[in-house]
Amino acid sequence: MLQNILLLGGALLVALVAGQLVALLAGQMRLLRSQVHADAVGRELLLTRLDAARRTQRQAAENSAPWNGVRKFSVAKKVPDAGDACSFYLAPHDKKPLPPFKPGQYLTFELEIPGQKKKTIRCYSLSDAVNPDHYRVTIKRCPPSKPEHPVGLASNFFHDHIHEGTILDVKAPGGHFYLDTAKEFPVVLISGGVGITPCLSMLNELLALGSKREIWWFYGVRHGGEHIMREHVAALAAKHDNIRLHVCYSNPTEQDRLGVDYQHAGRVSVDLFRQLLPSSNYDFFMCGPGPMMESVTKGLAAWGVPDDRVHFEAFGPASVKKAAPPAAAAGSAAPAAKITFGKSGKTVEWDRAAANLLEFATAQGVAIASGCCAGQCGTCVTAIRSGQVSYPQEPGSKPEPGTCLACVALPAGDLVLDA
Repeated sequence: MLQNILLLGGALLVALVAGQLVALLAGQMRLLRSQVHADAVGRELLLTRLDAARRTQRQAAENSAPWNGVRKFSVAKKVPDAGDACSFYLAPHDKKPLPPFKPGQYLTFELEIPGQKKKTIRCYSLSDAVNPDHYRVTIKRCPPSKPEHPVGLASNFFHDHIHEGTILDVKAPGGHFYLDTAKEFPVVLISGGVGITPCLSMLNELLALGSKREIWWFYGVRHGGEHIMREHVAALAAKHDNIRLHVCYSNPTEQDRLGVDYQHAGRVSVDLFRQLLPSSNYDFFMCGPGPMMESVTKGLAAWGVPDDRVHFEAFGPASVKKAAPPAAAAGSAAPAAKITFGKSGKTVEWDRAAANLLEFATAQGVAIASGCCAGQCGTCVTAIRSGQVSYPQEPGSKPEPGTCLACVALPAGDLVLDA
């Protein structure tokens, strides 16, 4: 009897302990579920606040109108990168919010460079998403060239003499090469060397807006030592499944790893696009050296891509010549127009293959100052002694009556320029 009582008591004790353990575990599970729920609510609240903060920032930027003339900016940060490139973060000296820009546009700088008789005007593409607090440009150092063709003058000045705290004179963002972020059509971004900058602005802005557009990125350099923003773009591609990254090294080194640092040995080409893209039904945005741009542009035309789907910005005033309809293929609407350069004493038959008056003047040995080569900065403004000009595309900065922007103007007949 006693033994049975002891056994029964032991069973009751075990059951009691087991019940307490079950109750304890159930309590722990409820606490854990409550904590998980609280964490989820906290994350959702944080994301909501971050989204609200971004909207507030963008609203502040949108409420800021572009400025006329130049505005003072200080260099808030200077960050070196591969390929002898360097990023400059520019904060407004007056501390006021910055107006937004369209990804792909550029800033125009008025530089006081020692030894130069007048200000040097240069344009550099914005290389980041819209931010109400600062702009960013990424500039590659170009080797100095001949004094009469001072390529590299401004880029070397930036690298050697522009530091954190330097004050710069900057014109508002401009340019006709940009991506419309309101659309949802899939895009192909194509860049070579430092031509990465406007395409990087497009990519960063699309992702900042949470866009789910299909994005293909083709970037070409010679080797890893010239690969600008490598880690940044690779991280974006790894994080966002709507980005397809394809980097091409035309002359990789032994240290460059195929499949890690780059995906293709060779140059960016339309043949590569044909292999990888499901179709040609994309908007193509390109920026890079002239030979690459010329090859890709012709290849896309041969592939049947419509002209209005091909957008580009090349280095230099006339690096790319797209095929045009017969009526517009010639430079000037006036046949056999004569161009007279008053100061130089030259009269020359207009070359209908010339892209603009600046290119034509340069070919004749007539020097006309230039900056953006896109009708924005006004550096190439030239007085017209007689005659008229036309603009295939409306310039961003309209010249005064009696003058023309030589970098985007075409003669509308016989023309006498004060050059």
